[in-house]
Amino acid sequence: MNNMTKLVPDGQTDNSKALQDRLDKGGHVVIPKGVYMTGPLTVPSGTVLELQEGAVLKFIPDFGAYRPVWSRWEGVKCWCMHPCLFINEAEDVVIKGAGVIDGSGRAWWDYSIERRNSGKGPETDIEKRFAALNPGYEDQPGGGGGRQIQFLRPPLVQILSSKNITIEGVKIKDSPFWTVHPLFSDHVTLRGLTIENPADAPNTDGIDIESSTNVLVEDCLVHVGDDGIALKSGSGPDGIKDAAPTEHVIIRRCTVKAAHGGAVIGSETAAGIGDVEVSDCLFDGTDRGIRIKSRRGRGGMLHDLVFKRLVMKDNLCPLVVNMYYRCGCNDMSCFSLDPQPVTDETPGLKGLVVEDCQGTGARASAAMIVGLPERKVESVKIKRCHFSVATEGLRPVRESDMFLGLPEIEERGIRIRYVDGLELEDVTVDGASRAVVLED
Repeated sequence: MNNMTKLVPDGQTDNSKALQDRLDKGGHVVIPKGVYMTGPLTVPSGTVLELQEGAVLKFIPDFGAYRPVWSRWEGVKCWCMHPCLFINEAEDVVIKGAGVIDGSGRAWWDYSIERRNSGKGPETDIEKRFAALNPGYEDQPGGGGGRQIQFLRPPLVQILSSKNITIEGVKIKDSPFWTVHPLFSDHVTLRGLTIENPADAPNTDGIDIESSTNVLVEDCLVHVGDDGIALKSGSGPDGIKDAAPTEHVIIRRCTVKAAHGGAVIGSETAAGIGDVEVSDCLFDGTDRGIRIKSRRGRGGMLHDLVFKRLVMKDNLCPLVVNMYYRCGCNDMSCFSLDPQPVTDETPGLKGLVVEDCQGTGARASAAMIVGLPERKVESVKIKRCHFSVATEGLRPVRESDMFLGLPEIEERGIRIRYVDGLELEDVTVDGASRAVVLED
């Protein structure tokens, strides 16, 4: 340790080399109080990284420092920017403590918004470099993050192809892109995290569990401007080919605020998502509470999704199943009300249970469950649940979720379309002209 470059916690000095040297040695790496500016870092196997109270790892927003790595970006494998904090092909890693991991996201968000609004393709040397590395990117599906300009922002913490990883206690904030991203990983625990990104920060999901198994998320606070805790498994043909589902996931005792969705399945669903239980959570002021979203072209079978004892308040819509999700597709056949051929790219859902949940103060509608005419949602059980529509501040029903192609309706009850096997038991809906709106 004495021969290593000294850490300088002054909030100005670049500590990249000093920090990486310590991480490369493995073992127990302690970061004391202070603000440590740094470029991207990689955490190897067998490392315990402890951020003591008052310690801040603050990543420098130098776009060129985040060299290309082969990973997934919005559900498609490609070359994209090196994550800020990267756990790659590692085992037995712990990140813990009362410190802060800060992605310095503002520069990333402002630039991304400016470039997307320009309507132009790759222009800078960095963007052209990624465009050259990713031939055919123009035809790859995206979720609105900026694939068409090839400014492929880094996640703040990515866990790639790794096993036995625990992150607990730390505060993680101002991510350039998705915040905590387990990908192709197994046995991941996220415990007691505080994740914060402002409402105007684009594509800064809190937690994205993608093509990963045996994941536990508990006692976390997520306050972000995009989806809160999301489960994904790749997008379209690329994700179907990978055949790496997300399965065996437990989410419990978490609070999500202000996000587009509290507990979210999709929209990247290509390899399937199943055996999921979400319980004892609060989704406070999120646009949606339970949010399940996909569409034709995404693919994947969703199965055995259980939501229990959730409190959802002041949402646009507490419960959403939407197979007409509009983002990332210009092919209008994706949104046809006529049955389309069933292919590997046709998503489905079988086995949804919602029990002992409260969804109060809904501003758009109480719920919507909409499948596809060619592949209806199967086996939905909603038991001992209470929903209520707000008495003021109402929004149009069409804002229940981001859908396209569905006819507009005025009723604010539980919208049901293309569903086989619906069981409602002790379900109440207050403030709607019709509790249940059956459309087919």
